[in-house]
Amino acid sequence: MAVSPQHPTEGILDELDDAAEHHDPLTFGEVMDILGQHSFAPLLLVIGLVMVVPGPADIPGVPVILGLLVIVVAVQIVMYRDHLWIPDWVERRKVSAERAKKMISWVRKPAHWMDRVTKPRYQWLMRHAGASLVAVASILIAMTTPVLEFIPFSANLAGGAIAALAVALLAKDGLVAAFAIVLSLATVGLVAFQLIGS
Repeated sequence: MAVSPQHPTEGILDELDDAAEHHDPLTFGEVMDILGQHSFAPLLLVIGLVMVVPGPADIPGVPVILGLLVIVVAVQIVMYRDHLWIPDWVERRKVSAERAKKMISWVRKPAHWMDRVTKPRYQWLMRHAGASLVAVASILIAMTTPVLEFIPFSANLAGGAIAALAVALLAKDGLVAAFAIVLSLATVGLVAFQLIGS
């Protein structure tokens, strides 16, 4: 899948919306086929958007599963792998076409906004070590997911940070990457504050 740097988020949503039209239920494996086996950032974006949507991220256990998936993807970015590997049990996960389309519809407006504010800039931040730093930030967020289940709306905040990190990679936007890393640190700080205060 070739993602346009100008409209990366909306382009992915269009592809997924079209897939939901032709597959019911829609499996994660089919989503992988759409995104492509080399599409690390688009998959991170999809995971982040799922966490942002009210509902899925509030189901006990779901943030942890999504966090594990983020770690699987992000570690492969750090390792500079060419081919994305996902466990078979994840590929078999299903969602109804109706629910998929509802989730896509919910994130349309924020996706449009994200595409409007992103553009290739400070690209030196995104080269080599920059991409690895984004991946490490994603891993740090993912490691907090077991605790996020006990903090209202924190999983949605974490999803927003992961989505922003993914968009930064897709749009090659170093400024958004810097903002997303700060948001990631804020998420980790929120979790640490809750743990210390409990």
